[in-house]
Amino acid sequence: MSSFFEDRRVVVTGGAGFLGGYVVDGLKKRGCEHIDLPKIEDYDLVDLKNIVRMYENMQPDIVIHLAAVVGGIGANREHPGEFFYKNLMMGVQLIEQARIRNIEKFVAIGTVCAYPKFTPVPFKEEDVWNGYPEQTNAPYGLAKKMLLVQSQAYRQEYGFNSIFLLPVNLYGPGDNFDPASSHVIPALIKKCVDAVDPLPRLASGDAGVSDGLDYIECWGTGNVSREFIYAADAAEGILLATEYYNGSEPVNIGTGCEITIKELVRKIAEFAGFTGKIRWDNSKPDGQPRRRLDISKAKKYFGFEAKTSFEQGLKATVDWYKANRKQL
Repeated sequence: MSSFFEDRRVVVTGGAGFLGGYVVDGLKKRGCEHIDLPKIEDYDLVDLKNIVRMYENMQPDIVIHLAAVVGGIGANREHPGEFFYKNLMMGVQLIEQARIRNIEKFVAIGTVCAYPKFTPVPFKEEDVWNGYPEQTNAPYGLAKKMLLVQSQAYRQEYGFNSIFLLPVNLYGPGDNFDPASSHVIPALIKKCVDAVDPLPRLASGDAGVSDGLDYIECWGTGNVSREFIYAADAAEGILLATEYYNGSEPVNIGTGCEITIKELVRKIAEFAGFTGKIRWDNSKPDGQPRRRLDISKAKKYFGFEAKTSFEQGLKATVDWYKANRKQL
C-alpha cells in the first residue's frame, strides 16, 4: 500500500454507520492516523452552522461524504420530502464549504437510485441523465444526483477536486436490520431467521415463542433483479478512488452481477434454514425492473474489482445476524 493517507487528515461523514465502519477500517489499514467522524449527536450536517463548525474543528485535507438519510422502498415512499431535503442540503453545503476552504479533495457518494427507471442493462455512467428515476426513490436519487452537477460545475469553474461515485446496493455484517428502514437483504434475512427461531415477545406476561412460522411474506412479484456489493468491497472501491481518481465523470462501484429477488429469497432461506412457504404481496411495488452496473470504468481508472463472492458475503451476513440479533 502507498503512503497517500498517512499524513492527511480525513473526515468521513457517516463514519459511524454501516459503510462508514468499513471505510474507517480501510483507512487505518492504510496508515491514516488522522480520521475524524462527525457524529450526528455533535454535528447535524443538514445545518450550515454545524458544517462550518465541523470544518473549523477538524480541518480536513479530504472529505469522504457517506452520510445519508436512506432506507428501503417503504421508507422512501413514506419520507420522500425528508429524504430529498436532508440529503440535498447535507451534500450541497458540505461541498460549498469545502470549496471555500480549498480542501484537497471531496469524495461524494451517490446512489444507484439516481439512474433512470428503464436504464439499459448494464447501467453505463453516461446513461445517468437519460430519464427519470424509479418513482418510489426518485427524491432521494435526484438529491444525490445534484451533487454530481455541483461536483462537475465546481471543477469547471473553480478547479475544485471533487469526485462522484455510484455504488450499487450494499449488504454485509453490521447492516441495518430495522424493518422500518432496512433494505432488501437485511429485511429478508431478518424474516427468514426470525421465522426459524423467533425472538421472545416483549409483552408483559408472555413467556416467549417456541414455534417457528411456516411462511414469510415478501413485497412485489420477486421477478425484478438487483445487484449487490459486499460493504467491505465497496469501501475498498471508495478508498481506491479517493487515492487514484481525480476526474469529473461519475464512476460505478459494483460487481457487475445481478440476481432476481425470488432467487435472492431462495438463497437467504437456504442459509437461514427456513423451509416454509414464501408468499408474494403483489399489491406492493417492485421498484426498478433491473439493476446491473457496467463496472469497467472503476477498473480502468483506479483498479477496483470486487473480491467477495455473493454466496460468501450472504452467508457471512446471515451468520452475523444470527449471532447479534438479540442485541439489535
